[in-house]
Amino acid sequence: MNEKFSKWDTAEYLKNEEDMSEYLNACFEEAGDDPAYIAKALGTIARARGMSQISRDTGLSRESLYRALSGEGNPEFGTVIKVMKALGLRLHSVPF
Repeated sequence: MNEKFSKWDTAEYLKNEEDMSEYLNACFEEAGDDPAYIAKALGTIARARGMSQISRDTGLSRESLYRALSGEGNPEFGTVIKVMKALGLRLHSVPF
């Protein structure tokens, strides 16, 4: 029996702001001190929302967003904040 599997893409399952927020919160828990993990999570959420729209909302090119949010890039904090704002998300701190 030949089974065909497709590549998992989390972005396909992030349907609304609540899904995106919960996903990002889970990634913050998992990431530890790995900023690339968070950048990649933001990239996944941006793809779910539509990278072209995020590009327009942030004023950054799609190419630079894909590169910065790939997990291989090293986005500036300002870029992270712009992307989060465009996604309708914000950072806040809580004691742990």
